[in-house]
Amino acid sequence: MNFEQFQNQSRLYVIGALEPEELEEFEKARKEFGQKAEDFVSECYALHEAFALSLKPAKSSAGIKDRLMSMVREKAQQKQ
Repeated sequence: MNFEQFQNQSRLYVIGALEPEELEEFEKARKEFGQKAEDFVSECYALHEAFALSLKPAKSSAGIKDRLMSMVREKAQQKQ
């Protein structure tokens, strides 16, 4: 894998879109390219977070809120 391919894979890596075999190859390349790779992956994470923060949340419906609260209550009961 050359560095340009690594850069393309990095973008997929930060969003969790690599297949297991791609992830293995990516991790090998990440070690091979060293600090240059770490810097690029960090930059991708920063851009990913900035993008996520720039999105306006969708209005939640009462149904979604009810399901979420039900899940929270269920988890709490399982822990007791």
